[in-house]
Amino acid sequence: MRRAMNIRPSPGGRLLLAIIPFVLLALVYVLGSAERRAVNPNDKLLPPFSEMATTATRMATEPDKRTGEITLVADTAASLQRLALGLGLATLIGLSLGVAIGILPVANAGGGPLVGVLSMIPPMAILPILFIVFGLGEVSKVVLIVIGITPQIVRDIAMTVQAIPVEQLVKAQTLGASTWQTVVRVVLPQALPRLIEVVRLQIGPAFLFLIAAEAIAADSGLGYRIFLVRRYLAMDVILPYVAWITLLAFIMDWALAKLSRSAFPWAYAGERR
Repeated sequence: MRRAMNIRPSPGGRLLLAIIPFVLLALVYVLGSAERRAVNPNDKLLPPFSEMATTATRMATEPDKRTGEITLVADTAASLQRLALGLGLATLIGLSLGVAIGILPVANAGGGPLVGVLSMIPPMAILPILFIVFGLGEVSKVVLIVIGITPQIVRDIAMTVQAIPVEQLVKAQTLGASTWQTVVRVVLPQALPRLIEVVRLQIGPAFLFLIAAEAIAADSGLGYRIFLVRRYLAMDVILPYVAWITLLAFIMDWALAKLSRSAFPWAYAGERR
């Protein structure tokens, strides 16, 4: 008897199975939109795809009358700049502290409990403090992203380093490697694939913190635009922006996955397909 867990779809079957849920969701939306418009032609909650496409095209091609900038391009550039700074700093800090806590018993004893406590603090709860300390400019938004995702990266990398077989560390020291050489030659090659994976997992939370900060105090950005037009119930703007944010996050995740598999193919040698 063939078990369900052993049935593997072909490449074409995998693609079909991936597409079907999106088609069903789109169909449900189309039916719901048509039903609401039939009852109320001025309904704004579920605008048709054609209406959203028209609005998205206008925002992506026509300059804003007030600023002279193309709205979608300007908002995307502002948000991605903040996101890149936040993710970049969090990655560097997370890797450095994670390796230190994972490989150095003294750092583990001193920093491990602190990182564990910091990871339990809801980042949104300290957003007002960040605005007070750093002001309403770019710094507070970037710092929120860093504070929000760095503790998770640190803990994950530390656990990855601690999971490295002790025999490898002992053998490196036996061959005369210093602590720094052991980190560079043994620890980092095994930690970097996991670093990319954990950064992939933090893309969603990073966008969440970014949009929350932009919604409260910003004059540009994807989150700013969504919360600006919500007062007008402009779902023909909000939904395309949500879809655009999702697409950006997906592209970032896909790019990091490709980078990891290209740079560290050995880390995925035993992966099930």
